[in-house]
Amino acid sequence: MPSLAILAYTATTALGRGCGAQADALAAGRSGLRHNDFPTTAPGEPPLDCWIGRVDGLESAPLPAQLAQWECRNNRLAWMTLQQDGVAAAVEEAIARHGPARVALVVGTSTASIGASEEAYARLQPGIDGALHFPDDLARPQIHTPHSLGAFLQEATGARGPCLTVATACSSSAKVFALAARLVQADLVDAALVGGVDTLCGSVLFGFNALQLVSPTPCRPFDLHRDGLSLGEAGGFALLERGPDAAALSLRGYGESSDAHHMSAPHPDGLGARMAMHDAIARAGIDAGEIGYLNLHGTATPANDRVEAAAVAALFPDTLHASSTKGWTGHTLGAAGVVESVFALLALERGLLPGTLNSDSPDPTCGPQIRFNNVERPIRYAMNNSFGFGGNNASLVFARA
Repeated sequence: MPSLAILAYTATTALGRGCGAQADALAAGRSGLRHNDFPTTAPGEPPLDCWIGRVDGLESAPLPAQLAQWECRNNRLAWMTLQQDGVAAAVEEAIARHGPARVALVVGTSTASIGASEEAYARLQPGIDGALHFPDDLARPQIHTPHSLGAFLQEATGARGPCLTVATACSSSAKVFALAARLVQADLVDAALVGGVDTLCGSVLFGFNALQLVSPTPCRPFDLHRDGLSLGEAGGFALLERGPDAAALSLRGYGESSDAHHMSAPHPDGLGARMAMHDAIARAGIDAGEIGYLNLHGTATPANDRVEAAAVAALFPDTLHASSTKGWTGHTLGAAGVVESVFALLALERGLLPGTLNSDSPDPTCGPQIRFNNVERPIRYAMNNSFGFGGNNASLVFARA
């Protein structure tokens, strides 16, 4: 596929705001996970005994007055993230170059602003008709939809090209890169702001706990004693533009698959995962052995890690450095694809290949590609895996000139 230049990128996670905060925490081995202190709206419901990756400062960071109609926690995080690493300015410049109709918005989310909907239902108030209604401050239909994030960003940035929301669970904000590439290749746009934002809420915490997937301790991806995931919240963006192959950083390939094996469990042979990785490498026009770093989906659930490790071992040589960074941020669901793509881009730019935080007992069923310790070395190609519920898989290949 023709490569797409990456003109700017950023992430805000429990590690802090912007790429600098992410890189510093990765290098220092400092996790952003904390014991669960996130308030839920269920009256009298104690917090789950688990660890989370929570972004500090959202409660005291309201949206600007001109965007107040979009006020909710998820859109606050989107706005906060957009202000980092020159992304907002880069989008403004792209609009000036190409015109607003030629800049697309393609964003992923798993729960959108459902936290605001939860709060609205918890605070139902009787009206003059005797029925229960949302309180006035939350009676804004535009924030109670899956497209709240995309519509908010359209108003916040001024981009007027195709505005699309991808909601394929944990692969959402990886698939946005592929969709943006197709929009550019079809000559519908010249540039696209891609990304994803997901914030913590009761539905996420209690929902994953009901699936018996949440660990009571900080998650340990690929560790022999792993027992579940830690949930987190995050936002991330990247500006893609039609550009020369010599761009400093670029999207070189993508692969997608939908194996539809099970609602929440991976295909036992990793069929969909292997297809997505194989297609991404093929589109990039390189060999698997040229990948220098692979950021794994690596949720720390027993089934996911075992299956993903086997799929990786079937495709890559033993020399690959592959790791999961969810021990730093938690599993950020619909934002995981873009956040972990940012980590792959940081590996390309800075030569820091992250290990797998919190893990120290290798699972003998996982191949030698799984690394627990950080390594510093220059690489040319990096890859990211994002696998969602229902067998919705996406893999991305990025390159450094």
